[in-house]
Parts: sequence; C-alpha cells; structure tokens
Amino acid sequence: AATVRLARSRAAALDRDGPLGTCLGAMDSDYTIRPAIAADIDALVSFTLAEARDAERRTLDVAGARRGVEAAFDSPPRATYWVAQTGAGRVVGSMSVVTEWSNFLGGDYWWVQSLYILPEHRGQGLVDQMLAYLSARAMAAGAIDLRLYGYNTNERALPAYQRCGFEVSPYIMLTKPLRR
Repeated sequence: AATVRLARSRAAALDRDGPLGTCLGAMDSDYTIRPAIAADIDALVSFTLAEARDAERRTLDVAGARRGVEAAFDSPPRATYWVAQTGAGRVVGSMSVVTEWSNFLGGDYWWVQSLYILPEHRGQGLVDQMLAYLSARAMAAGAIDLRLYGYNTNERALPAYQRCGFEVSPYIMLTKPLRR
C-alpha cells in the first residue's frame, strides 16, 4: 500500500480557520457524542479490534483489547472514552484520549489514542464532529495540544485529521518492543 504523503508545513497545509481547522464543528447532525459508560465496553472492544484491522491490518488479541478498554473504567482511569450515537441510541463510533505531562510547558498534551467510526457512518461529517467535540473539551481542560499518531498507510484518516487542523509534527516516533 502506498504511504500517505502529508503536508509538512503550515504554508503547504490546508487552509485553516482556527484551532478546530476546517472541521465542521457544530453542525446539524443526527449524532450525539457523550462520555462512554461501562455498558459501552463491548462496543468499544469491537471498535478497537476493527480499528486495528482497518488502520494497521493487524489482528489483536481479544482479551488484551478488552483489558485495554476496561482500564478506562478503573480508578484512576487509564484513558477517557467518548462514543458517538445515532438519534436512536445506537453507538456507531468512539474515541479515547490519554494525557501526557509536559515538563517543558507545565501542562498536559491530550493524545487521541483511538478513533473509530462504523463504515456505514463514515463520510457524513461524523469524524469532524467528534474531533471538534474533543478539541473543545481539551481546550476547556487547558490542554496544551491535541495530538495523535496515525498509521502511515491510513489513506482515509490522515487527510481528515489534517482537514481538522492536525499538522505533521517535527518529532519522529520511535519504538522499542518489550514483548513479542
């Protein structure tokens, strides 16, 4: 698969109109975004497994994904989840955030750990609505940045993130696997 090429500078990036980029933001929508609750865990696990298949062509261990999702409902929580639901109450998407403390700036970065939308609900502005919602929550909480990393072949998601104001960072992500 081809690697998605993203703009690497403000000048080359898409024109933006503020911290939410050109996301649709507060649009008329049949979707509602709300904090996830324990009753959403099965859907969140299903979305996590599907996101790994879609974005990285990976098959995750179901028990490991469940442990990861359930940790968001521990005390203290390891992550915070929100879900997008239809007017009929069907959960059709989710996103989660973890925070990282910056000793340079004395505040938190909010990292979008996951974002998934069922295929039949894509292309309707829901990702824009979800990221605008999350951006507003992050700003209200005093976050420094909203950050994410995306798989370099995710040809659908990466341009959507840029449209919503995300820019390619000057950092390179490195990883050292500790378990196989």
